[in-house]
Amino acid sequence: MTRKKRDFSRPTLPDPKYKDFVLAKTISIVMKHGKKSVAEKAIYKALDRVQEKVGKKGLDAFHEALANIKPYVEVRSRRVGGATYQVPTEVRPARSQALAIRWLVKGANSRNERTLWERMAGEIMDALGNRGSAVKKREDTHKMADANKAFAHFRW
Repeated sequence: MTRKKRDFSRPTLPDPKYKDFVLAKTISIVMKHGKKSVAEKAIYKALDRVQEKVGKKGLDAFHEALANIKPYVEVRSRRVGGATYQVPTEVRPARSQALAIRWLVKGANSRNERTLWERMAGEIMDALGNRGSAVKKREDTHKMADANKAFAHFRW
């Protein structure tokens, strides 16, 4: 029997309106208590709001905002000889995308606007301008990796 890890990832279906896989993943992360239609309405309304405020297509603005949030390096703990080091490592593209979506949703949830779609629209527009809590989280991650560059030789 093989000891190799199996890939248990399931294929994601694209979202119904834009036929986009990344947007479908975002909707799944926004969803609470299995209410997918509520999450879809909130995301679509947020994209419409971004489109009318920014002037470019909502989906293009969303992808650009995610690109501004995606981390390229992160730190991982490595135990070497009784000491634990924070070793900077490059982030795989799939993980980078997942972190960006997670940070975007978390940043939107921490905002003060009244409805979810207003919070999502605000966070997307902030990410477009390279500000907001999701972009700050990416900057903090990069700073931590930069500060621990001396331990990069522990990466294997």
